[in-house]
Parts: sequence; structure tokens; C-alpha cells
Amino acid sequence: MSVIQVQNLTRDYGSGKGIFDLSIHVDSGEIFGFLGPNGAGKTTTIRHLMGFIRPQTGRCQIDGKNCWEKRDQIQKRLGYIPGEISFFDDMTGREFLKFSLDYRKIKNENRMQELLERFELDAKGKIKKMSKGMKQKIGIVAAFMHDPDILILDEPTSGLDPLMQNRFIELLEEEKKKGKTILLSSHIFEEVEKTCDRIGMIRNGRLVTVDSVETLRSRHMHTYTVRLDTPEEAEAFAKDFGGICHTDRVTVTAKQGLEEIFMDYYGGKPDDSVDFV
Repeated sequence: MSVIQVQNLTRDYGSGKGIFDLSIHVDSGEIFGFLGPNGAGKTTTIRHLMGFIRPQTGRCQIDGKNCWEKRDQIQKRLGYIPGEISFFDDMTGREFLKFSLDYRKIKNENRMQELLERFELDAKGKIKKMSKGMKQKIGIVAAFMHDPDILILDEPTSGLDPLMQNRFIELLEEEKKKGKTILLSSHIFEEVEKTCDRIGMIRNGRLVTVDSVETLRSRHMHTYTVRLDTPEEAEAFAKDFGGICHTDRVTVTAKQGLEEIFMDYYGGKPDDSVDFV
């Protein structure tokens, strides 16, 4: 059953900017990866799902509710990490998290404390003095600490070091085992490859492809035939490189990684930006 649905969604900002006739869905218990270069339309799509923007045409639903009309009900159930996180900078990290718990009428702080320890975050300092990585950790804790069934995560590990990125991947894998439904926008290919069931790629506001990682890899396989001097050399080559030997010829099939597949769709086109800074 689809928990998150985007149907024929359009938001045209002019000059070719926006999203156009976009349709994706995320099923219950699934992690869906949403990939695309900066400006492709990922964040615009997510803002529609959060009820921050009203669709020009098409519609967005979460758990059967219209994202614009029922945004207050939907946001109560969601865990959300925005692409650009804003805080009350004069608060300490702990004050902000406690404020968020109080807003949701949650008294138990155990999950909050567990997440703070997982990400090695001392939240006692003022947010305005925190580094980008520390602020990102605050955002992660805030999104997960109320144990939401549905999570929408826009570049959730931006600013984190590799160790903390791995901690976040572990957290996603745990949440997936609990049956959580997650939409993940990320440019960290390892993060997407390790956690996502399906991936949607968006380019210039339009959906390019949607499929599982394995299906995408199969579709983008490269096959090479190598001719050796003798059958013996061919057999040795096939053994070393996992190929299939045909007398003095060896056929080797190479599957691409997700980053290479991504560049197949986006690389080398003069009108596409792949700047992830």
C-alpha cells in the first residue's frame, strides 16, 4: 500500500524551473531514494509533501490525506529533516529539543537521549555557536525522537563526517526493520545504495527513471569480450575476473555502481548541473 503519493504534480516557476507532471509513490515499510542534481526539483517536491506549497496541478497525499488541506494532521505524524535547517539560535540544543517534545506533548526523553549519545552530541551549548555538523545532528534527533511512522529526509547527512554518516545509515536500517516509510533525498550514493529499496531520479523537474538499485544496475551493465592467445590463458583470465570462457575468448560483465549510473543520466550534458556543493 502506498503511504506517500505524488500524482501528476506540477509547479512551474518559469524559464524551465520547477517540477512537471511528476508522479512517484512510496509504499509502506519502504525506503525510497530521491536523486537529482541541485535545482532538479527534489526540495520543491518535498515542500509540497510537507504542505508548505500548494500544487498548481496534480496532488500529493500522505496516508490518504491531502498534503495541503490536511498538513497540520500530517505533520504531527511525520519526522522531517529540511534541506536547510533553521533553529531558534538563542536556544541551546537541548532547549530546542525539549521545546519540540513539549510541542508534541511527549514527556519521555529516553529516545532523545539515546539519539544524542548515538551521534555523540553535547546539546548544552547555544545553537548559534554550533558547527554545521552539530546543527545537522540536532535536526536528526528532532526528526527521529518522537518515533514517527513516516519520515521525509532532505539531504539528512549534509555536514556530517563519514563516521556519523555511517551511524545515520545504521539508524535508517533499524527504522526500516521497524516498518517505517521513508523518503530520502540524498547525494551520498553509498547512503542511498545501502538503504533504499527503490530509487527515483529527477532531471530538470521531470522524472527520469524509477526502479530498484539492482534493476538499475542490470539495465546499465557493460559486457566485454577479451581474446587471449591460448585457451589456457583464457581460462586463467576468466577465473581471475569472473568471466565466461569460450575457447580463447572470455566474456566479462561489469555492473555499474549507483554513482556511475547517475552520471549516465546526468553527465556530459551541457545544460545539466551536477554541482553538489
